Amino acid sequence: MTTAIVIGAGFGGIALAIRLQAMGIGTTLLDNRDKPGGRAYVYEMDGYRFDGGPTVITDPDCLRELFEICGKTMDDYVRLLPVDPFYRLQWEDGEMLDYNNNQDFLEQQIAARNPDDVQGYRRFLAYSQELYREGYEKLGTTAFLKFSRMLVAAPQLVRLRADQSVYARVAKYVQDEKTRQLLSFQSLLVGGNPFATSAIYALIHALERKGGVWFAKGGTGALVRGLISLFNDMGGDVRLNSEVTHIHTRGNRVTGITTADGWIRDADLIASNADIVNTYSRLLRGHKRGRNYGKVLAKKRYSMSLFVVYFGLDMRTPQHLKHHTILFGPRYGELIAEIFGKGGRLPDDFSLYLHAPCVTDPSMAPEGKSSYYVLAPVPHLGHANVDWDRTGPTYAQNILDYLEQHAITGLNAKLDVLHTLTPFGFRDIMNSHLGSAFSVEPILTQSAWFRPHNRDDVLENFYVTGAGTHPGAGLPGVIGSARATAGVVAGDWGLS
Repeated sequence: MTTAIVIGAGFGGIALAIRLQAMGIGTTLLDNRDKPGGRAYVYEMDGYRFDGGPTVITDPDCLRELFEICGKTMDDYVRLLPVDPFYRLQWEDGEMLDYNNNQDFLEQQIAARNPDDVQGYRRFLAYSQELYREGYEKLGTTAFLKFSRMLVAAPQLVRLRADQSVYARVAKYVQDEKTRQLLSFQSLLVGGNPFATSAIYALIHALERKGGVWFAKGGTGALVRGLISLFNDMGGDVRLNSEVTHIHTRGNRVTGITTADGWIRDADLIASNADIVNTYSRLLRGHKRGRNYGKVLAKKRYSMSLFVVYFGLDMRTPQHLKHHTILFGPRYGELIAEIFGKGGRLPDDFSLYLHAPCVTDPSMAPEGKSSYYVLAPVPHLGHANVDWDRTGPTYAQNILDYLEQHAITGLNAKLDVLHTLTPFGFRDIMNSHLGSAFSVEPILTQSAWFRPHNRDDVLENFYVTGAGTHPGAGLPGVIGSARATAGVVAGDWGLS
């Protein structure tokens, strides 16, 4: 039997391991932590459960497919619950907008701000749907191993103005600034700057409208557990607390791995869902390809980092609160420019994403209590030299105070448990280059063929999956990367 090792049990690694196992490849999935999930790690404190993320589940069909290729039914492993509205958008002047899949309801809210924007929104939706067909359905799960593949896609990308930013394209259709924010903020959910990310990522709006927004009953961790159970049922092997320290090579082929505790395993092929720079610079440091390409990758542009506060309250979720709330601060474009720029400082203000899972699933907290996390996009460690060990506690309190003022009255008095994840955590726990939360920034010149390839260009049996390769970050992105990578493996090993 052909054997494989997949490094990193995040969603991309789990999805690839399932696909390889379903192809008849004996697959071992390794992770350095005590639980699978990667960025979807589950924190548990005093009966509270906190999903590390991602907690916005779109395109449930891409998840359902993983079970179907194994001859299984997803509902036997995990149940997805609809989230409505998808998001509540809230501004400091008190205005709110609930964004869901009801066209009339959404148009009424857009019309209340600018009646002329309704027709503009309809044209944007049609544009987003075309991007979805061309950029997601046709290209999202296809590996770009040769530049000729990029040339084939180029005419459509040019026609759809992929050279412009998400915000620039949105601004062509609607005039109201808040409606522009409604239609452009989603690129932040995949680590992209709306003012720099290729307009191709405007397809996220159509993706949400087509597939909805969902939450796994029991949390995103329940989805991870369901996928791991599927992998185990297919005969796959999972090894936790197994940090890979070295990928062995012979000539231009990888041959096996060594872990921190001295465990050695050979395999016919290896795939990495670990951080892309860490993979090449550290794990493949014994090969010229790893050393050289690692230096190339380190010079690319990387997404922002995140500061995350997980907290539990000794009270039920307030009735007015929604599952997902986007709280916009006093600035939008200027704040994003500082987060993604080389300013060398942490902005004084912030915009926040508040996740309140007990709105949909009260089991995420003890009876009568409620769990939350709130994240603030912040510069990665290459852009702002912040000592998060010193700054973190004050920054967390500032965020909690802001939430008390704008979202949850009495928060501080009811605070029961608290945990934070800083850019240092992304760097030290997840081995993320510069503490980036989403890997390579999704700008046009770092997308498709210009992104690290799903199969290495030199090491002929070494593969990559996850946020650092095509198509990119986000749950549908990394699941799509696994499908693209598995397709390459199938072709290489005569399994298609």
